[in-house]
Amino acid sequence: MCPDTTGTSRRSFLQRAGGATVATASVASLAGCGGDGGDGGGGGDGGDGSDGGDGNSGDDTTSLRYGRGAHSSTLDPQNTTSGEVAKVTNQAYEGLIAFQPGEASLVESLATDWSLDGDSVTLTLREGVSFHDGSEFTADDFIATYRRFVDDDYEYHFADSSVYGPFTLGNWIDSIEAPGDYELSITLTQTYAPFLRNLAMFAAVVISQDAIEGDTNLGEEMVGTGPFQLETLDDANNRIRLTTFDDYWGEAPNVDRVLFLTRGQNSTRAQALVEEELDIIDGLDPDSMQIVDGSDTAETRTATGINIGYMAFNLSRVEAFRDRRVRRAISYAIDTQAIVENIYSGIATQADQPIPPALFGHNDDISPYEYDPEQAQSLLDEAGYGDGFSFSLTTFQNPRGYNPAPLPTAQTIRSNLAEVGIEVSIDDRQFSDYLTYTSQGSHDATLAGWYTDNADPDNFCYVLLHPQTDVPEGQDWVSWNTEGFNTSNNAAWANSEYMSVVEEAQRTTNQEDRAELYQEAAQIAHDEAPWVFLDYADEVRGVSNSVNNYSVAAIGGPFLEQVELE
Repeated sequence: MCPDTTGTSRRSFLQRAGGATVATASVASLAGCGGDGGDGGGGGDGGDGSDGGDGNSGDDTTSLRYGRGAHSSTLDPQNTTSGEVAKVTNQAYEGLIAFQPGEASLVESLATDWSLDGDSVTLTLREGVSFHDGSEFTADDFIATYRRFVDDDYEYHFADSSVYGPFTLGNWIDSIEAPGDYELSITLTQTYAPFLRNLAMFAAVVISQDAIEGDTNLGEEMVGTGPFQLETLDDANNRIRLTTFDDYWGEAPNVDRVLFLTRGQNSTRAQALVEEELDIIDGLDPDSMQIVDGSDTAETRTATGINIGYMAFNLSRVEAFRDRRVRRAISYAIDTQAIVENIYSGIATQADQPIPPALFGHNDDISPYEYDPEQAQSLLDEAGYGDGFSFSLTTFQNPRGYNPAPLPTAQTIRSNLAEVGIEVSIDDRQFSDYLTYTSQGSHDATLAGWYTDNADPDNFCYVLLHPQTDVPEGQDWVSWNTEGFNTSNNAAWANSEYMSVVEEAQRTTNQEDRAELYQEAAQIAHDEAPWVFLDYADEVRGVSNSVNNYSVAAIGGPFLEQVELE
């Protein structure tokens, strides 16, 4: 552990900071983040966030109006798992490494060079970079950011940090040294192949040390190095206004301001786009896509997603779910093909494993569970549940990118399972309430999903299905109250064979060897069925005809600094 110091010297050697930090948090990362914010749902309508005259007329400034389904609950990138937050913070903050817009490749950001050799990471940092508060970016700022996130011996440690702290940085960093103002030397706890990709994640952005160790309220202010800075946070009207940062080190944005405006209903958001009240919108379902594509003023744009939608069985809570035969029976009993074709209407494909097809390690030899009620009934009979049982299915109310129609999906599941004697009650909640409820393990089963954070299979296999804690021998589940339990594993599944394979993949640096290990892990997850695998969704945005140079991204972003307005 680190010494109990109140400051952060660039010469200091941080020994195992965050090593005792556990992966429990007040809000689970069940919804994921990543992408350019395609999780266009959120906690209810949240008001319509009138633009208040912030359009592009009456002066020489240009304002890009981004419409979404929910307001940001915070502006602190270390206190969230929400894509609605990341959409905004990604405009003001930057990490050491970034994702190429519209791609998953790594590019320079606040670091200009880096290397990963076994458990050793070295980075050369960019010089001449200023934060929004005027302070100069150095290695001290990354160290302070890291310590705030995971080091509970640091005076400015943020106790309410999200679960991203441990699995992004804390679990993997043994020590950090700064040999100079623009050098970082990181020693890992083990060889960890995805580490550089973790540095590009939205939660690993760098915050000003002066802001961290001052009296800045980072839930309401942003002090980063990004191309935009905060001008107005208007929680009452669910709107956020950003303006360009004049001292930005890189190329200046093409617009003067960015407005994040909330339109809770998809159809309302789509109508506002076609009526030219918004410039870009996300969170479209098939019906709202028709509104956009039927207009003369806007169009829909799509990109291959790196996400998954699923139904998780809570093995910690429901005894029947601890029987593999029951889980497989339910997988056979639910017509996922009908859900994808009839409800998701061509913007998704059937899922069959935790790794999306766009990632290496996806196992092409696996096929989705076929809809087979007879096979389902046979397995239930074999498991001793031939007369059925009941459980509650928790879901969120507003659409998400990986689940554009949560209530119809839940209703279809309820109808399918009734055919094999299983009674399902639907518990639909506003998204913020849903996150809190499921993070506490209160659900029997839940609809959930995940956007990639780093375009690596580990971000699905380890983050979502590894308990990250000790498991009783001979047991393939873990109690929710177990110390250190990873609450992002909303199935509380703990299969020792699967865990071993995933851990080996983390330590393996050869890409082909890693791919084979993840294919093996995917097969285990498919066969053991801790989830009902539902869908892999496309990334869909509605874009005004006046918008140029906008890339729909499956990871990172949205890259609004590149956008041009006619």
